[in-house]
Amino acid sequence: MSAVKGELLNEQKQEIKEAFTLFDMNNDGCLDYHELKVALKALGFDMSKRQVLDIIHEFDTDGRNLINYDDFYRYVGEKILQRDPLDEIKRAFKLFDDDNTGKISLRNLRRVAKELGENLSDDELRAMIDEFDLDDDGEINEQEFINICVEN
Repeated sequence: MSAVKGELLNEQKQEIKEAFTLFDMNNDGCLDYHELKVALKALGFDMSKRQVLDIIHEFDTDGRNLINYDDFYRYVGEKILQRDPLDEIKRAFKLFDDDNTGKISLRNLRRVAKELGENLSDDELRAMIDEFDLDDDGEINEQEFINICVEN
């Protein structure tokens, strides 16, 4: 595979490194099938067993059925650069909408703020929703969320 085309953001580079490090359970500098599968999933790539085995086969040079960090970085970097930004926004929306209502409620936003360690009052969270709630239903729907994310 060629060098990563385009340019990854520093946050994306860090995310790749953290996923590799976190799931390299035996700290051998390589990922086996199981480690690779969960590392890919953590980065948003839910792949079948066959796909994961194909990735390992593509990069395995010594018959150990492992992928090293450099190859992992190149592979995942390409996959990240090929992502459709709109699909990424929709995926992020689903992280907020954990109750699958199609909307981000005050409860959803409170949960995410708490998970991120943000100590925001309900009034502050409500103000955030009100700012972007175009249809005045008290919640953020997917289109309103997309508007927030693509606003310049």
